[in-house]
Amino acid sequence: MRSIINLIIAKEFSEIPGARYPEEGDYSGQDFRKNYLIPKIKEAIEKHCILLIDLDGTAGYGTSFLEEAFGGLIRNDNFTYEQLNNIIEFKSEEDSEYINEINEYLKDAQDKKNHQ
Repeated sequence: MRSIINLIIAKEFSEIPGARYPEEGDYSGQDFRKNYLIPKIKEAIEKHCILLIDLDGTAGYGTSFLEEAFGGLIRNDNFTYEQLNNIIEFKSEEDSEYINEINEYLKDAQDKKNHQ
């Protein structure tokens, strides 16, 4: 069994995630992706670990935040759906629908990339 690296969004980033881009306000999806998520993904890849992303403890997530944070990994940062699916796991006891939503954004971004 692979070891686990945790990323608890509410503790490590913000309890109030914002919009898509920094110019739209604090705690943007882009900021989260670039400054928190990508470094943790790279660490998980390097160490052959699972990255467990805990979605609980926030005031909620806007679709633009989630799409930018996770879809942007494929669209802007050249990760693949398969690569991310092999290392990222999600935890959400408060609202498991967020996990489904994130997976849809990842799949959509990969589909669009495949058809460019």
